[in-house]
Amino acid sequence: MVRFKKYIVAASIESNSESAEMKADRETVLKGIPASAGIARGKAKIILTPKHIDKMQDGNILVAEFTNPLFTPAILIASAVVTDKGGFLCHAAIISREMGIPCIVGTQKATKVLSDEEEVIVDGEKGKVSKCQT
Repeated sequence: MVRFKKYIVAASIESNSESAEMKADRETVLKGIPASAGIARGKAKIILTPKHIDKMQDGNILVAEFTNPLFTPAILIASAVVTDKGGFLCHAAIISREMGIPCIVGTQKATKVLSDEEEVIVDGEKGKVSKCQT
């Protein structure tokens, strides 16, 4: 349980310490259904099948078409979840809320718009994914 709390704390610190300019500079690239509140920043990891969940690293943002129980090990180490399909009561949404990590579902195109290893910010309260400015 300690592992999950660090993401909540990190997300809270980030959201409280960001200036208005930093928030305004973000380019929103995806919108979807806000399924679990919070803000997380990390590298997107596109996982299209449960066979590839071993590619997930602690703190990555899981990006998938949809999830099912076979994706649970990946969600357990993710800092956030973003899916193409799903609704407020889908697997990704429920598990993310239980784990206390941000989740956006139903984006329609997350697996196509985001690149593997791309640094993004997931705002689970507003249902927005933004690219990090370098």
